[in-house]
Amino acid sequence: MATTSFPDASPRKKSAAAPVAPARRDLGREPGGATQAPACTAHVSPADMVVTAAEPEFARQFGLSVDEICGRGLLELLRSPLPAQLREQFTALCSGRSRRFKERVTGRDGTGRDFPAELTAVAVRQPSGEMAAIVVFLRRTEEAATGGPVLSALDAQVLEGVASGESTVQLASRLYLSRQGIEYRVGQMLRRFDAPNRPALVARAHALGMFAAGQWPPRVLPERVR
Repeated sequence: MATTSFPDASPRKKSAAAPVAPARRDLGREPGGATQAPACTAHVSPADMVVTAAEPEFARQFGLSVDEICGRGLLELLRSPLPAQLREQFTALCSGRSRRFKERVTGRDGTGRDFPAELTAVAVRQPSGEMAAIVVFLRRTEEAATGGPVLSALDAQVLEGVASGESTVQLASRLYLSRQGIEYRVGQMLRRFDAPNRPALVARAHALGMFAAGQWPPRVLPERVR
């Protein structure tokens, strides 16, 4: 992907360029050397988290042009299974308590479909130490390219029950499983979806487009069941 130069020729921009480039190279490689999907980049104002400049590819992820995405709030474009945690990460970045962080997020493309992605945010400071900008790198995860995770028929039923608010005892009774069996399957999905608890598991599944839209009780899409 061609690199786009942002329209900012100020001295601050030149001093900020050095720390940004290494972060981008890191995003393009797995620890074992395998190539990841390319990351696209935007600059965000630390004062209000508004996008101030973006590569065309970054804007295209959301079905927008560069002109349309500039001025939009980054946290309005992206969602997280744990929104408070994402906001706290940015607060720590702006206050100087951290220099960068990585978080799994979800965006929505121009067709209205959600896509999972990995967001890396890097603080860029002036020589005086004053915060100059936040550079964010967005990379679609492998799940987005392959259509998302697929569950067994039984795991899909368990996930539907969790999303409906059923307890372990209720699930065990309805699916003719032991309580330990339900807990085991829920635990497996918590690890697979990188969720700390059941509400986060449901939020993550919704973000990945696992459920049929506008349907209650929740039903996992047929194409996500093997």
